[in-house]
Amino acid sequence: MHALVCQAIARRKIIRFHYDGGMRDIEPHIHGVGKDGGELLRGYQVSGFSRSGQVPGWKMFKLSEVRAMALTDHGFDSARTGYEPNDPLLTTVHCQL
Repeated sequence: MHALVCQAIARRKIIRFHYDGGMRDIEPHIHGVGKDGGELLRGYQVSGFSRSGQVPGWKMFKLSEVRAMALTDHGFDSARTGYEPNDPLLTTVHCQL
C-alpha cells in the first residue's frame, strides 16, 4: 500500500478506497508515520462516504484501516488550499507533494 500511495502522490492521481464504512475518493498529499508508529495518509476527500458528512474536505487516514485501495484514472493539478507540508502529526514523511 505504501508504494501505491507514493505513486499516486508522485503522479497526482486520485485514489479510491474503503474506509470506516464506505468508499472514498482522495487526492493524496502526504504519507508518513505518525507519533504512535502507524502509517498515515493526509488527503483531500473529493467524494464518497464520510461519517462526519464533511465532503469535500481534508482528512487523515490510518492506512491499517484502509481496504481495497486502487489508483484511479482521475488526476488533480496541484495541492489544495490548506495543505501543510510540515504536518505536525507526522514524525516521518515517506512521500508528499
